[in-house]
Amino acid sequence: MQGKVRWCGDLTFLGTSDSGHQVVMDGNSGGKAPSPMEMVLLSTASCSSVDVVNILEKARQAVNGCEVEIKAQRADSVPAVFTAIHLHFIVSGANVGESHVERAVKLSAEKYCSVSIMLGHSVEISHSYEVKSS
Repeated sequence: MQGKVRWCGDLTFLGTSDSGHQVVMDGNSGGKAPSPMEMVLLSTASCSSVDVVNILEKARQAVNGCEVEIKAQRADSVPAVFTAIHLHFIVSGANVGESHVERAVKLSAEKYCSVSIMLGHSVEISHSYEVKSS
């Protein structure tokens, strides 16, 4: 896997992934685009969401929505690394089984989500979930 990041002026950068997709990042407190640290949080939640949705679909659950609310804490001093990240999944669908969601979140956290598992070596990561009928 490869990629590149190009400075665009001020503290704005354009990242290009190996697959050719691009994303703008802003090192100036996220004034123009997400900051790199915000991108880490979004990457963690989206990686885990891919797993959860995929696992639920394979279990033939009628999922029609999945959101993740992310809360994180950072160290007070430089480097201001994440010290804790909490991912709260809100899964909606018709008759989606709570036990299926619990299992999907657990499998993602412990086995499949590369981003979360990688960060978990230095950050306390926790998960919760709720199921909404729709």
